[in-house]
Amino acid sequence: MATIERKNIVITGGSRGIGYEAARLFVEQGHRVWVLSRSEVGYSGIRWIGCDLSDHASVESAAMIIRSEVERVDILLHNSGYLVNSPFDSITPEQLVASYGVNVFGPFWLTQHLLPVLRGAHVVGISSMGGISGTSKFPGLAAYSSSKGAIIPLFELLQEELGASHVLSFNILALGAVQTEMLSAAFPGYQAPLSAFEMGKYVVDFCLNGHKYFKGKVLPVSVSTP
Repeated sequence: MATIERKNIVITGGSRGIGYEAARLFVEQGHRVWVLSRSEVGYSGIRWIGCDLSDHASVESAAMIIRSEVERVDILLHNSGYLVNSPFDSITPEQLVASYGVNVFGPFWLTQHLLPVLRGAHVVGISSMGGISGTSKFPGLAAYSSSKGAIIPLFELLQEELGASHVLSFNILALGAVQTEMLSAAFPGYQAPLSAFEMGKYVVDFCLNGHKYFKGKVLPVSVSTP
């Protein structure tokens, strides 16, 4: 039987949904997994680090803990998402700042602070079909979709700036409807065609192998939207 190369994997927002399923599957395959989230992850084999991705000091502290425990990170999965479902004229400054804090600033800061241990890594961002220009948009999701869209040019730029010098691969998966708590909050009563476990399996495979075929790309992963 072939031996699987054990990888060091950092995931944000792995306490539930797609991130949790991906983290669990990585552990079951024998990889080392760190999860950064505000809510504790109670799954054996996952190293949980409490972190508020919208707070720079919290992100920096989490990154320093990881760097003290490992010499390299092979996969960095930016999975966290902050959803506000509200009419445009009712979105508060606090909600807008929180949306961009978790969905944009957090990935920016964490990649920055982990850069010394990311050489050769695959950095994957989870975006949304609603964040891609020209796709269907839905009322109430101005803060969420615009912030999830903002990570796309960031990753494209980082591929150009850091890809060669740090041997890095940056890719975005723009997801359609997946049955999670977040989808239920955005579209109450809607039943998605894919479960969090099914999408988690896809994300795991892409994290492990997608960099062999894609660099600096945005890949729609969608059966329906929603």
